[in-house]
Amino acid sequence: MEALQYNSERTPLIIPEYGRHMHIMVQQLLETEDKEERNKKAKAIIGVMGNLNPHLRDVPDFQHKLWDQLFIMSEFKLDVDSPFEKPEREVLEQRPEPLSYPQGFPKYRFYGNNIKSMIDVALKWEEGEMKDALVYNIANHMKKCFLNWNKDTVDDPVIFDHLTELSKGELKVKEEFLPLTLTQDVLRMKSKNGNGPKSNGSNKPRKNRNRKRY
Repeated sequence: MEALQYNSERTPLIIPEYGRHMHIMVQQLLETEDKEERNKKAKAIIGVMGNLNPHLRDVPDFQHKLWDQLFIMSEFKLDVDSPFEKPEREVLEQRPEPLSYPQGFPKYRFYGNNIKSMIDVALKWEEGEMKDALVYNIANHMKKCFLNWNKDTVDDPVIFDHLTELSKGELKVKEEFLPLTLTQDVLRMKSKNGNGPKSNGSNKPRKNRNRKRY
């Protein structure tokens, strides 16, 4: 009788979703010396892999994905005639570049780093209607951010002063775009999105609060 085997003593599975038997089939495929026979077995294994994922049959490049996974499970040692280009180990194991996190500490933190990024973009745009509209939208968004994290009222000149300071005096909202969105409209939008004060009926006691549940 074959001795009992533990998974901890076996070769680790490269793609665990396919299970141990599929990896054994791939290993047997690698041990097949005749290339014509390997091609037949490879196509048969691809068919089995497709049957294990019937919900993906309508996905574009489904067959391409299966062949790539077959090469990956063989640790890129498989030599068969694939209808697709063989994947490269270096590309698969390539690590992405680390994300660049903002290192600055803005003076007005309630605006966030995105506002500063938008201002930097606006400074690079050529003068014209598009830039004027962008500057207006930046100021409008600054007002919304201010009201989200500060008191429930703010005068437009305060926003304009902050915009001038953050842009080093280079950005200004044109008069034809004024005024900015009214404070009450911003607060109404906050309340509609669930960020404003609760309605008067939200704190009413529920009728079944003290009812026994069996």
